[in-house]
Amino acid sequence: MESTPLHTPLFPWHQEHGGRIVDFAGWAMPVQYDSIVTEHLAARQAAGLFDVSHMGRLMIVGPAATAWLEGLLTRRVADLPVGRARYTLVTGVDPDAASATGAEPAPVILDDALVTRFADAENGAARYMLVVNASNRQRVVDWLQSRMPETGVTLTDISAATAMIAVQGPAVFAGTVADAGILRSILSAETVAAVTALPTYAATEATIGGQPAMISRTGYTGEDGVELVVDAAQAIDVWERLLQAGASQGVRPCGLGCRDTLRLEAAMPLYGHELNERSNPFAIGLGLAINLEGRDFPGAAGFAASRESLGQRRVGLQFESRRAARQGDVVTTLDGNVCGEVTSGSFAPTVGCGVALAMVDGDEASTGTQLGVIVRQSRLSARVVPLPFYRRPRQPH
Repeated sequence: MESTPLHTPLFPWHQEHGGRIVDFAGWAMPVQYDSIVTEHLAARQAAGLFDVSHMGRLMIVGPAATAWLEGLLTRRVADLPVGRARYTLVTGVDPDAASATGAEPAPVILDDALVTRFADAENGAARYMLVVNASNRQRVVDWLQSRMPETGVTLTDISAATAMIAVQGPAVFAGTVADAGILRSILSAETVAAVTALPTYAATEATIGGQPAMISRTGYTGEDGVELVVDAAQAIDVWERLLQAGASQGVRPCGLGCRDTLRLEAAMPLYGHELNERSNPFAIGLGLAINLEGRDFPGAAGFAASRESLGQRRVGLQFESRRAARQGDVVTTLDGNVCGEVTSGSFAPTVGCGVALAMVDGDEASTGTQLGVIVRQSRLSARVVPLPFYRRPRQPH
């Protein structure tokens, strides 16, 4: 029997304002309000407002929390300062499968995640938030609970009690918009100044409407911006105040459709596409998310072996037309030999043509290599190009 999709705290607003609702990872989410291209360009040129409340938010607190996470995540946690965030992987092992060398069990990637350290509790207990993908939230929770020590760590899933809103685009921190109050519509002037001073992958805590909130300078679009975690009951009020404050600058509500095209242009991996349980992180450009030296997390030995045996590599493909390849489309050499497979593809509004991420044989992964992609029984010409497809311009400070 099919289950009813879950609703975020902002679902009534999406319905009322014409959001096209789809089932995404068990959640009823807006894929678009206007055209995907219009929303995409709004985020690139002004700012887009995204409901990302479907993402899992897990609070991990306790005197043993740091050491516990250090032994579970692929990215080092012991030296993570208060107020900083790191991209990481949550991993396990498959005892029935061998790694690249056959000497140890194969690692399994359960999810990719963002771990943020907040100020310690009054009793000195370390506090972390782990943000995970909606489709993997429950299995990550189950995995973490299965590894929970008897004392010293508590795990609380705050996903249902909170909402998560992303504000992404050059207007978020542009002087004129800050003066007009896009963030000041929900934050004090002092907090706006503190948030504006945050470097990328940094976070702070604040009060919104008398309730605690968390704000990080992070995102999944390739643009500057913030992600806000607020009390669920405040979500619609915060959302509407941000939209009203930014309306004259072109801030728009955006759906999951342009969130995907934005992250694709920025070459950010998506679990279930570029990343899956058996992915080799080093082959897809995620080596920085694996800290091996002096570490012992689940799958560490297997990842060490995979570092020396890359196999296929992740590349960017750019097409000569607007036509788009899709996940699973076959990649070939010029003489027609199969050499890989597309993991994500779309028309890229900022680039102006079709682009794709693909896994291809190492001999075909060099920049400039001409390849073909079979799209609906037609062969499209494509060229290997450097990633990302889009990099945001540096703003003067």
